[in-house]
Amino acid sequence: MAKTIFEKIVDREAKADILYEDDHILAFRDVAPQAPTHILLIPKKHHARHGAVPPEDHSLFTHLFVAAQRVARQTGLDKTGYRLVINNGPDGGETVPHLHLHLLGGRPLAWPPG
Repeated sequence: MAKTIFEKIVDREAKADILYEDDHILAFRDVAPQAPTHILLIPKKHHARHGAVPPEDHSLFTHLFVAAQRVARQTGLDKTGYRLVINNGPDGGETVPHLHLHLLGGRPLAWPPG
């Protein structure tokens, strides 16, 4: 199976504006931002989606959310507010089959989102 764009970014085969990296997570700016600040946080280990992460890898969720806190502070979003979004499957808006967390902010965000 071909690599997703996110796997290529992790492997440095595709470029990205990387803002944060640790042993488990990579965070970079979205190339099609839906808000003034739109950052994607992805696990380096591939999982197709939220619903596909097996119990033995559930600690990955903690890593994603802790990294999102760090990036929100780093970008100043913690001062005004932000939204975290995970899309799961086609009806959930998933376009890349690699678990990822959207960090959105920089303006008031409407509700409902979709």
